[in-house]
Amino acid sequence: MINITTFLDANACRLDKPVYYSIDREKRYNSRDILGIISEIGRKLIDLGITKGDRVLIYLPNGPEYLFSFLALWRIGAVAVPTNRIYTSPEIQYFIEDSDAKLIITDKNADDFSIDSYIIPNMDKYTNAPILEACNTSWNDLCQLQYTSGTTGKPKGAMLTHGNWFSAIQNECDVLKMNHNSVMFCIYPMAHVGISWAISTLRTAALCITKNNYTFDEYLDIIFENQVTHATGMPPVIHSIVSNPDKVQNKLYTVKSIISGGGPLHKEIWKKFYKKYGIAVLNAYGASETIVIGTGTVIRPEDYASADRFESVGHPVCFSEVKIVDTENPKIEMDLNCPGEIALRGPSIAKGYWNKPEANEKVFLDNGWFLTGDIGYLDDDKRLFITDRKKDMIIMSGWKIYPTEVEEVLIKYDALDEIAVFSLPHEHRGEIPVAAVIWKDKEDEKGLIEFAQKNLARYKIPRKIFSVKELPRVNGWKLLRNELKKEFL
Repeated sequence: MINITTFLDANACRLDKPVYYSIDREKRYNSRDILGIISEIGRKLIDLGITKGDRVLIYLPNGPEYLFSFLALWRIGAVAVPTNRIYTSPEIQYFIEDSDAKLIITDKNADDFSIDSYIIPNMDKYTNAPILEACNTSWNDLCQLQYTSGTTGKPKGAMLTHGNWFSAIQNECDVLKMNHNSVMFCIYPMAHVGISWAISTLRTAALCITKNNYTFDEYLDIIFENQVTHATGMPPVIHSIVSNPDKVQNKLYTVKSIISGGGPLHKEIWKKFYKKYGIAVLNAYGASETIVIGTGTVIRPEDYASADRFESVGHPVCFSEVKIVDTENPKIEMDLNCPGEIALRGPSIAKGYWNKPEANEKVFLDNGWFLTGDIGYLDDDKRLFITDRKKDMIIMSGWKIYPTEVEEVLIKYDALDEIAVFSLPHEHRGEIPVAAVIWKDKEDEKGLIEFAQKNLARYKIPRKIFSVKELPRVNGWKLLRNELKKEFL
């Protein structure tokens, strides 16, 4: 048995201290409180007919309801299907149908969907509820479908297991070096595998702090007022810190390390940040299919003496392996300092994609290696460097945007004849999605944006629209997105 929620039972026996603080609710919870809450939610889900292996969507804002719903589903052996609250109804309907979900956990403000809903109540009254015994789950039992898109634009559910999560939590705890006196401020969306940093914090019995919406000023105030020792961040956050020294002042004085991931951290920003504040950036590399650094790489504070180029994402974490293979033939391993496709192997690699056998054959190899689709190389010290992306994926402030998915939605707008979505560099956000369009008759940019707002999550909406007469293609069919990037830079 390896039900990953049982670390809460162990912590509840030995420590009576807050481990989770929701700023929005102004409420602190200890491990026993959380156990009571997830036990009662678990019982409610069982009463609604949820059994081991059933898929259940979570469609909630960031906050304790989301986190505790995750844990409650794992407690009873069900499979969590996390979705972001900013997704539109058509996007959610796809997840429902593809996962064959039995229920959706949401709140009274959500739209109606095609399956039964469990409206999450005020959970605080459940803190003293009797403890529900954890379901007897094994290493390979599914506990999550984490949806991530590919080159086809259709989201795919990465099948994550209790064993995958066990490994990921252990590796993150090892990297973070926290103890029960530590304080972590977690800012990643809970629909993303970045929720792992929050769960790993609970595992160490440190204090995990979350807030749903915040400004940069609030980010700094939360760190200062709560004496945060470990912070989650992304390249835009680190860029803001470097760019606003007058606002920062001494507000980071308790911070020992800050996590960066979800996109490239420009070396000049990283170098300026470290030189000014002396705070180690845990520059991490992983994917949804690897539960971030469950099987991945990271720069650690002890690496800084030799990793002074401020470009690398470091060495593999425990039990993980990385190699560089030929982009056309993964059986061929590249030499050091030679770029190729990054392949990872280790205990947190997903079992594959849900009901996607053809996609599985392409990226989940028989010998356990996972082809990431990213391009990079290993230097003489076998540190990993990311140089490019094999896919056309756009990463804006950590959000992954897939051009084909956006195009498939927007081409339905009546005024459009053709559309190509691509990225342009952005100093603060890393890159932003933009679109080149061919209109049928007259231009209607306002109407297109309004259509996008109704059918796409906000971060997927193109920030600029360029009207063109034709799109660059090879032999009239293969779209050349890089040519568009060059034209509109």
